[in-house]
Amino acid sequence: MNVFPVAFSAVLAFVFSLVLSAVTCLSLTLFSVDAFGAKTKSEKVRLALNWKPEPQFGGFYAAHIAELDKKNNVELELVPGGAGTPVVQMVAAGQFEFGLASADEVVVSRSRGKTDVVALFAVFQTNPQGIMTHSKRSFQSLADVFRSDGTIAMQKGLPYALFLRRKYASGMKASIVPYLGGISNFMSRADHSQQCFFTSEPLVARKQGTSVKTFLVAESGFNPYTTVLITREKVLREKPELVENVVRAVRAGWQRYLEQPDDINLKMHELNPSIDMETFQQMADAQKSLIEGDGGVSTASDKTGLGLGKMSAARWGELIDQLHSMKVIEQKPSSESMFVKF
Repeated sequence: MNVFPVAFSAVLAFVFSLVLSAVTCLSLTLFSVDAFGAKTKSEKVRLALNWKPEPQFGGFYAAHIAELDKKNNVELELVPGGAGTPVVQMVAAGQFEFGLASADEVVVSRSRGKTDVVALFAVFQTNPQGIMTHSKRSFQSLADVFRSDGTIAMQKGLPYALFLRRKYASGMKASIVPYLGGISNFMSRADHSQQCFFTSEPLVARKQGTSVKTFLVAESGFNPYTTVLITREKVLREKPELVENVVRAVRAGWQRYLEQPDDINLKMHELNPSIDMETFQQMADAQKSLIEGDGGVSTASDKTGLGLGKMSAARWGELIDQLHSMKVIEQKPSSESMFVKF
Protein backbone atom coordinates (compact mmCIF):
# COMPACT_ATOMS: atom_id res chain seq x y z
CA MET A 1 0.00 0.00 0.00
CA ASN A 2 1.40 3.40 -1.01
CA VAL A 3 1.06 5.83 1.94
CA PHE A 4 2.52 8.89 0.16
CA PRO A 5 -0.81 10.30 -1.09
CA VAL A 6 -2.25 9.99 2.42
CA ALA A 7 0.70 11.75 4.03
CA PHE A 8 0.72 14.43 1.37
CA SER A 9 -3.00 15.04 1.88
CA ALA A 10 -2.42 15.45 5.60
CA VAL A 11 0.26 18.06 4.94
CA LEU A 12 -2.02 19.95 2.57
CA ALA A 13 -4.81 19.90 5.12
CA PHE A 14 -2.46 21.26 7.78
CA VAL A 15 -1.22 24.07 5.50
CA PHE A 16 -4.78 24.91 4.50
CA SER A 17 -5.77 25.18 8.16
CA LEU A 18 -2.92 27.63 8.79
CA VAL A 19 -3.94 29.77 5.82
CA LEU A 20 -7.58 29.71 6.90
CA SER A 21 -6.59 30.76 10.42
CA ALA A 22 -4.52 33.67 9.09
CA VAL A 23 -7.32 34.85 6.83
CA THR A 24 -9.79 34.65 9.70
CA CYS A 25 -7.53 36.73 11.94
CA LEU A 26 -7.08 39.28 9.17
CA SER A 27 -10.83 39.54 8.61
CA LEU A 28 -11.37 40.17 12.31
CA THR A 29 -9.05 43.18 12.10
CA LEU A 30 -11.04 44.64 9.22
CA PHE A 31 -14.58 43.87 10.30
CA SER A 32 -16.69 44.14 13.41
CA VAL A 33 -19.34 41.62 14.41
CA ASP A 34 -22.93 42.65 15.09
CA ALA A 35 -25.34 41.18 17.63
CA PHE A 36 -26.33 38.42 15.20
CA GLY A 37 -22.76 37.39 14.42
CA ALA A 38 -22.72 39.03 10.97
CA LYS A 39 -19.51 40.76 9.95
CA THR A 40 -19.91 44.46 9.21
CA LYS A 41 -17.47 47.13 8.11
CA SER A 42 -17.43 50.81 9.12
CA GLU A 43 -17.84 52.97 6.02
CA LYS A 44 -15.88 56.22 5.90
CA VAL A 45 -17.93 59.33 5.11
CA ARG A 46 -16.90 62.97 4.83
CA LEU A 47 -19.00 65.61 6.54
CA ALA A 48 -18.54 69.25 5.49
CA LEU A 49 -18.89 71.80 8.30
CA ASN A 50 -19.70 75.44 7.58
CA TRP A 51 -17.35 76.82 10.24
CA LYS A 52 -14.41 75.93 12.49
CA PRO A 53 -14.53 73.47 15.41
CA GLU A 54 -16.83 75.04 18.01
CA PRO A 55 -19.57 73.84 20.40
CA GLN A 56 -22.19 74.28 17.68
CA PHE A 57 -20.62 71.14 16.17
CA GLY A 58 -19.93 69.45 19.51
CA GLY A 59 -22.20 66.47 18.90
CA PHE A 60 -20.55 65.66 15.58
CA TYR A 61 -17.11 65.72 17.17
CA ALA A 62 -18.42 63.64 20.08
CA ALA A 63 -19.69 61.01 17.64
CA HIS A 64 -16.23 60.72 16.12
CA ILE A 65 -14.02 61.16 19.21
CA ALA A 66 -16.07 58.80 21.40
CA GLU A 67 -16.27 56.36 18.46
CA LEU A 68 -20.05 56.38 18.50
CA ASP A 69 -19.82 56.52 14.72
CA LYS A 70 -17.99 53.19 14.54
CA LYS A 71 -20.59 51.64 16.81
CA ASN A 72 -23.07 52.54 14.08
CA ASN A 73 -20.85 51.16 11.28
CA VAL A 74 -19.64 54.52 9.96
CA GLU A 75 -16.47 56.55 10.39
CA LEU A 76 -16.98 60.30 10.22
CA GLU A 77 -14.33 62.58 8.77
CA LEU A 78 -15.23 66.13 9.82
CA VAL A 79 -13.96 68.80 7.42
CA PRO A 80 -14.04 72.34 8.93
CA GLY A 81 -15.19 75.30 6.85
CA GLY A 82 -15.05 79.07 7.06
CA ALA A 83 -16.96 82.22 6.16
CA GLY A 84 -19.00 81.63 3.02
CA THR A 85 -18.24 77.93 2.68
CA PRO A 86 -20.78 76.74 0.05
CA VAL A 87 -21.74 73.51 1.81
CA VAL A 88 -25.06 73.02 0.00
CA GLN A 89 -23.37 73.37 -3.37
CA MET A 90 -20.53 71.03 -2.38
CA VAL A 91 -22.95 68.34 -1.21
CA ALA A 92 -25.11 68.83 -4.31
CA ALA A 93 -22.04 68.40 -6.52
CA GLY A 94 -21.08 65.16 -4.79
CA GLN A 95 -17.87 66.53 -3.24
CA PHE A 96 -19.24 65.46 0.15
CA GLU A 97 -21.93 62.90 0.92
CA PHE A 98 -23.00 64.88 3.99
CA GLY A 99 -22.81 68.48 5.15
CA LEU A 100 -24.25 71.10 7.49
CA ALA A 101 -26.41 74.02 6.41
CA SER A 102 -29.31 76.20 7.51
CA ALA A 103 -32.91 75.30 6.66
CA ASP A 104 -33.42 78.46 4.59
CA GLU A 105 -30.42 77.48 2.43
CA VAL A 106 -32.04 74.11 1.76
CA VAL A 107 -35.37 75.70 0.81
CA VAL A 108 -33.77 78.26 -1.51
CA SER A 109 -31.65 75.63 -3.23
CA ARG A 110 -34.51 73.18 -3.78
CA SER A 111 -36.98 75.86 -4.85
CA ARG A 112 -34.67 76.89 -7.66
CA GLY A 113 -34.42 73.30 -8.86
CA LYS A 114 -30.65 73.30 -8.57
CA THR A 115 -30.19 70.52 -6.06
CA ASP A 116 -31.81 67.48 -4.53
CA VAL A 117 -30.38 68.15 -1.05
CA VAL A 118 -32.56 66.98 1.80
CA ALA A 119 -32.43 67.52 5.57
CA LEU A 120 -31.84 64.62 7.97
CA PHE A 121 -31.22 66.06 11.45
CA ALA A 122 -31.64 69.59 12.85
CA VAL A 123 -29.34 70.43 15.75
CA PHE A 124 -30.73 73.86 16.69
CA GLN A 125 -34.46 73.78 17.29
CA THR A 126 -34.25 77.53 17.96
CA ASN A 127 -32.09 79.52 15.57
CA PRO A 128 -29.14 81.11 17.43
CA GLN A 129 -29.01 84.17 15.17
CA GLY A 130 -29.57 87.35 17.17
CA ILE A 131 -29.15 91.09 17.49
CA MET A 132 -26.68 92.19 20.18
CA THR A 133 -27.25 95.52 21.94
CA HIS A 134 -25.67 97.47 24.78
CA SER A 135 -27.45 96.76 28.06
CA LYS A 136 -27.33 100.43 29.05
CA ARG A 137 -29.84 101.23 26.29
CA SER A 138 -32.47 99.25 28.22
CA PHE A 139 -34.19 97.74 25.18
CA GLN A 140 -37.00 95.33 26.04
CA SER A 141 -37.65 93.88 22.58
CA LEU A 142 -36.42 93.76 19.00
CA ALA A 143 -39.05 96.35 18.16
CA ASP A 144 -37.32 98.77 20.57
CA VAL A 145 -33.98 98.20 18.82
CA PHE A 146 -35.36 99.06 15.39
CA ARG A 147 -37.48 101.96 16.55
CA SER A 148 -34.70 103.76 18.38
CA ASP A 149 -31.92 105.99 17.08
CA GLY A 150 -28.57 104.42 16.30
CA THR A 151 -27.18 101.87 13.86
CA ILE A 152 -27.72 98.14 13.35
CA ALA A 153 -25.10 96.17 11.45
CA MET A 154 -26.54 93.26 9.46
CA GLN A 155 -25.34 91.31 6.46
CA LYS A 156 -27.35 92.60 3.54
CA GLY A 157 -29.56 90.17 1.65
CA LEU A 158 -29.73 87.38 4.21
CA PRO A 159 -33.31 86.14 4.77
CA TYR A 160 -33.37 86.99 8.49
CA ALA A 161 -32.22 90.58 7.74
CA LEU A 162 -34.95 90.98 5.10
CA PHE A 163 -37.51 89.63 7.55
CA LEU A 164 -36.53 92.03 10.34
CA ARG A 165 -36.44 95.11 8.10
CA ARG A 166 -39.86 94.26 6.77
CA LYS A 167 -41.40 93.41 10.13
CA TYR A 168 -40.17 96.59 11.84
CA ALA A 169 -40.37 98.95 8.86
CA SER A 170 -43.19 100.96 10.43
CA GLY A 171 -41.69 103.50 12.80
CA MET A 172 -38.11 102.36 12.22
CA LYS A 173 -35.56 104.99 13.27
CA ALA A 174 -32.38 102.93 13.33
CA SER A 175 -30.05 103.01 10.32
CA ILE A 176 -29.11 99.63 8.85
CA VAL A 177 -25.41 99.45 7.99
CA PRO A 178 -23.28 96.64 6.51
CA TYR A 179 -21.88 94.05 8.89
CA LEU A 180 -18.09 93.96 8.50
CA GLY A 181 -17.33 91.17 10.92
CA GLY A 182 -16.02 91.19 14.46
CA ILE A 183 -17.25 93.41 17.31
CA SER A 184 -14.84 96.40 17.17
CA ASN A 185 -17.52 98.86 16.01
CA PHE A 186 -19.90 97.58 18.65
CA MET A 187 -17.31 97.98 21.40
CA SER A 188 -16.48 101.56 20.39
CA ARG A 189 -20.03 102.90 19.95
CA ALA A 190 -22.75 102.84 22.58
CA ASP A 191 -25.48 103.47 19.98
CA HIS A 192 -24.43 100.56 17.78
CA SER A 193 -26.13 97.15 17.63
CA GLN A 194 -25.16 94.23 15.43
CA GLN A 195 -26.00 90.76 14.22
CA CYS A 196 -24.52 87.93 16.23
CA PHE A 197 -24.72 84.29 17.15
CA PHE A 198 -26.24 83.95 20.60
CA THR A 199 -23.41 81.57 21.52
CA SER A 200 -20.51 83.65 20.18
CA GLU A 201 -20.18 87.45 19.94
CA PRO A 202 -22.09 88.24 23.17
CA LEU A 203 -19.66 86.05 25.11
CA VAL A 204 -16.68 87.78 23.48
CA ALA A 205 -18.10 91.22 24.31
CA ARG A 206 -18.72 90.28 27.94
CA LYS A 207 -15.21 88.87 28.19
CA GLN A 208 -13.94 92.29 27.11
CA GLY A 209 -15.93 93.99 29.87
CA THR A 210 -19.04 95.19 28.02
CA SER A 211 -22.53 94.40 29.31
CA VAL A 212 -24.78 93.27 26.47
CA LYS A 213 -28.35 92.20 25.88
CA THR A 214 -29.14 89.88 23.01
CA PHE A 215 -32.47 89.33 21.28
CA LEU A 216 -32.99 86.16 19.28
CA VAL A 217 -34.29 86.73 15.76
CA ALA A 218 -36.58 83.77 16.44
CA GLU A 219 -38.51 86.00 18.84
CA SER A 220 -39.68 87.98 15.82
CA GLY A 221 -41.22 84.86 14.24
CA PHE A 222 -38.42 83.90 11.82
CA ASN A 223 -36.96 80.66 13.15
CA PRO A 224 -35.39 78.30 10.60
CA TYR A 225 -33.68 75.17 11.84
CA THR A 226 -29.92 75.50 11.65
CA THR A 227 -26.82 73.31 11.81
CA VAL A 228 -28.90 70.91 9.74
CA LEU A 229 -27.38 67.65 8.52
CA ILE A 230 -27.99 67.28 4.79
CA THR A 231 -27.37 64.80 2.01
CA ARG A 232 -28.66 64.22 -1.52
CA GLU A 233 -31.78 62.26 -2.36
CA LYS A 234 -29.55 60.17 -4.63
CA VAL A 235 -27.44 59.09 -1.64
CA LEU A 236 -30.62 58.40 0.31
CA ARG A 237 -31.93 56.15 -2.50
CA GLU A 238 -28.68 54.32 -3.17
CA LYS A 239 -27.36 54.02 0.41
CA PRO A 240 -30.34 54.13 2.79
CA GLU A 241 -28.58 52.04 5.43
CA LEU A 242 -25.54 54.35 5.40
CA VAL A 243 -27.74 57.43 5.85
CA GLU A 244 -29.61 55.82 8.72
CA ASN A 245 -26.32 54.83 10.38
CA VAL A 246 -24.99 58.39 10.09
CA VAL A 247 -28.15 59.85 11.64
CA ARG A 248 -27.99 57.35 14.50
CA ALA A 249 -24.34 58.17 15.11
CA VAL A 250 -25.03 61.92 15.06
CA ARG A 251 -27.94 61.63 17.48
CA ALA A 252 -25.81 59.53 19.84
CA GLY A 253 -23.01 62.08 19.53
CA TRP A 254 -25.27 64.97 20.50
CA GLN A 255 -26.69 63.05 23.45
CA ARG A 256 -23.12 62.40 24.59
CA TYR A 257 -22.01 66.01 24.13
CA LEU A 258 -25.00 67.54 25.90
CA GLU A 259 -24.42 65.25 28.88
CA GLN A 260 -20.62 65.32 28.94
CA PRO A 261 -18.98 68.08 26.86
CA ASP A 262 -15.67 68.64 28.70
CA ASP A 263 -13.42 66.12 26.95
CA ILE A 264 -14.91 66.94 23.55
CA ASN A 265 -14.38 70.68 24.15
CA LEU A 266 -10.74 69.95 24.96
CA LYS A 267 -10.27 68.13 21.66
CA MET A 268 -12.02 70.91 19.71
CA HIS A 269 -9.86 73.48 21.51
CA GLU A 270 -6.77 71.64 20.28
CA LEU A 271 -8.13 71.96 16.73
CA ASN A 272 -9.24 75.58 17.24
CA PRO A 273 -6.97 77.18 19.90
CA SER A 274 -8.32 80.66 19.07
CA ILE A 275 -11.11 79.92 21.59
CA ASP A 276 -10.04 79.32 25.20
CA MET A 277 -11.49 76.50 27.28
CA GLU A 278 -13.57 78.81 29.49
CA THR A 279 -15.30 80.25 26.44
CA PHE A 280 -15.84 76.76 25.01
CA GLN A 281 -17.74 75.84 28.16
CA GLN A 282 -19.76 79.07 28.13
CA MET A 283 -20.71 78.50 24.50
CA ALA A 284 -21.77 74.92 25.24
CA ASP A 285 -23.91 76.11 28.15
CA ALA A 286 -25.48 78.96 26.15
CA GLN A 287 -26.60 76.76 23.27
CA LYS A 288 -28.08 73.93 25.30
CA SER A 289 -31.63 75.33 25.59
CA LEU A 290 -31.62 76.15 21.86
CA ILE A 291 -30.89 72.51 21.05
CA GLU A 292 -32.94 70.65 23.63
CA GLY A 293 -35.97 72.96 23.85
CA ASP A 294 -37.54 76.02 22.25
CA GLY A 295 -34.99 78.44 23.73
CA GLY A 296 -37.76 80.43 25.35
CA VAL A 297 -39.39 81.03 21.97
CA SER A 298 -42.98 79.83 22.01
CA THR A 299 -44.79 79.35 18.73
CA ALA A 300 -47.21 76.64 17.68
CA SER A 301 -44.75 75.13 15.21
CA ASP A 302 -41.97 74.98 17.82
CA LYS A 303 -43.87 72.71 20.19
CA THR A 304 -43.47 69.49 18.24
CA GLY A 305 -42.27 67.34 21.12
CA LEU A 306 -40.43 65.23 18.56
CA GLY A 307 -37.07 65.01 20.31
CA LEU A 308 -33.41 65.71 19.61
CA GLY A 309 -32.71 66.59 15.98
CA LYS A 310 -36.28 66.03 14.83
CA MET A 311 -38.13 68.25 12.35
CA SER A 312 -41.77 68.89 11.42
CA ALA A 313 -43.53 69.71 8.18
CA ALA A 314 -45.24 72.61 9.98
CA ARG A 315 -41.92 74.33 10.69
CA TRP A 316 -40.68 73.80 7.16
CA GLY A 317 -43.99 75.01 5.73
CA GLU A 318 -43.88 78.18 7.83
CA LEU A 319 -40.35 78.91 6.60
CA ILE A 320 -41.32 78.31 2.98
CA ASP A 321 -44.25 80.73 3.29
CA GLN A 322 -42.01 83.39 4.83
CA LEU A 323 -39.33 83.09 2.15
CA HIS A 324 -41.97 83.21 -0.56
CA SER A 325 -43.64 86.31 0.91
CA MET A 326 -40.25 88.06 1.01
CA LYS A 327 -39.69 87.05 -2.63
CA VAL A 328 -36.56 85.13 -1.69
CA ILE A 329 -38.06 82.20 -3.60
CA GLU A 330 -40.50 82.24 -6.51
CA GLN A 331 -41.74 78.67 -6.31
CA LYS A 332 -42.97 77.05 -3.09
CA PRO A 333 -41.67 73.50 -2.77
CA SER A 334 -43.54 70.94 -0.68
CA SER A 335 -42.65 71.09 2.99
CA GLU A 336 -42.62 67.28 3.16
CA SER A 337 -39.92 67.16 0.47
CA MET A 338 -37.49 69.19 2.59
CA PHE A 339 -36.65 66.54 5.14
CA VAL A 340 -36.66 62.86 6.01
CA LYS A 341 -38.07 61.50 9.27
CA PHE A 342 -35.92 59.13 11.30
